[in-house]
Amino acid sequence: DRIFKGARAPATILFMVLTLLGLVVYGLNRHGPLWLDLAALIAIGFFVYGPIMIIGLHALDLVPKKAAGTAAGFTGFFGYVFGSAIAGTGVGWIADQWGWGGVFGTMIACCVLTMGFSALTLGHRTTSASRTP
Repeated sequence: DRIFKGARAPATILFMVLTLLGLVVYGLNRHGPLWLDLAALIAIGFFVYGPIMIIGLHALDLVPKKAAGTAAGFTGFFGYVFGSAIAGTGVGWIADQWGWGGVFGTMIACCVLTMGFSALTLGHRTTSASRTP
């Protein structure tokens, strides 16, 4: 909130750019040094948490106070139910069908889609359930 003045989209986009950078480094470092793989994995794990945390706050910013509980419930429900299902079976299926190149391509596409959907809310003003005077 201090750096981005409460704007959720720029923070999400920044985190996703850094996550994407970690994914690209990890994906391209096939026979490179182990420390680079470890650094990329640490970066991915660190930076991917930002959007996971921000999405709940962002949902609260986009709805009126009356709908705050519903928005929080929907983001939590879809995040856990579909996120868990896709992470478990979806990634395995993609790896079986197209190999690890397909998995990295899918993850990169997800990063880009997240940045794109976040960019759609760049000019949005808070209505806001998450901020009260």
